[in-house]
Amino acid sequence: MAGGLAGLLDDVAALARLAAASVDDVGAAAGRASVKAAGVVVDDTAVTPAYVQGLAAERELPIIKRIALGSLRNKLLIILPVALVLSAIAPTLVEIILIAGGTYLCFEGAEKIYHRLKHDDHDHDTPVVMQGPEAEEKTIKGAIRTDLILSAEIMVIALKEVIDEGFLSRTIILVVVALLITVIVYGVVALIVKMDDIGLALVGRDSESTQHVGRLLVTGMPKVLSLLTIVGTTAMLWVGGHILLVGADELGWHAPYDLVHDLEKQVKDVAGIGGFLAWLVNTLCSALVGLGVGFLVVAIVSRLHRSAEDANELRTDVH
Repeated sequence: MAGGLAGLLDDVAALARLAAASVDDVGAAAGRASVKAAGVVVDDTAVTPAYVQGLAAERELPIIKRIALGSLRNKLLIILPVALVLSAIAPTLVEIILIAGGTYLCFEGAEKIYHRLKHDDHDHDTPVVMQGPEAEEKTIKGAIRTDLILSAEIMVIALKEVIDEGFLSRTIILVVVALLITVIVYGVVALIVKMDDIGLALVGRDSESTQHVGRLLVTGMPKVLSLLTIVGTTAMLWVGGHILLVGADELGWHAPYDLVHDLEKQVKDVAGIGGFLAWLVNTLCSALVGLGVGFLVVAIVSRLHRSAEDANELRTDVH
């Protein structure tokens, strides 16, 4: 009996160690998958604060909460089931979807630059708080739609990192990634949009040093938001271009990424900074590809838009 009990305890201990190792593996895999999606996460974090600009201060956090819950629904109820089914029955489609999403990111980044160059980016000229509750609801729905695209990129990038895992492990890892990314992105967004309120609260304190910090926060936040816009646009082009390079390589068109690798080799052996220079070359090439593809799509979309407007005008004239 004692021997049987000892054997049972050994078996339980072995199972516990196996379970702990599995948890560690899931955690490590989720961490790797999240890092792979970091570029889109930066983009998501940079893009989202724009949706709460012009909102009443007391509505900012409730609206961010609604957008975060919408983001979680996007990831867990729409993207995750579709991604898991496709990864099981048609893995190549995952790469094609990833390329389509990368192209969209390139388009988004190039379109922002295009409108900035034309000086016609007036999306937030009228504060949402002055446009009424309908505008607020429209803002939330717009943010969740944008999040759907970015979340799809995040989840598919993460899926690609763990696609060789078993189905159950893959599912658990992606759920962890979805929760982790959502908490990080919208936690940072909430902190960013409330930073000026924190600054105002500090300005009201008695300590001069505290007041100084508060004034820095209040005056600095518009610059931080502008910087985030630049970072977000750059991340769109860089991540989108990199997705296209890698996707083309994996689908059999090796020449573009081979060229990037050749350029990396030219600087990789530079003493002390070779690794950084190789990364920089890869990043710049990805961003240039993203910019080129993005402006091409912008030109096509603009042409289609003008054709549609001309057709509408022609129908109006006929009637």
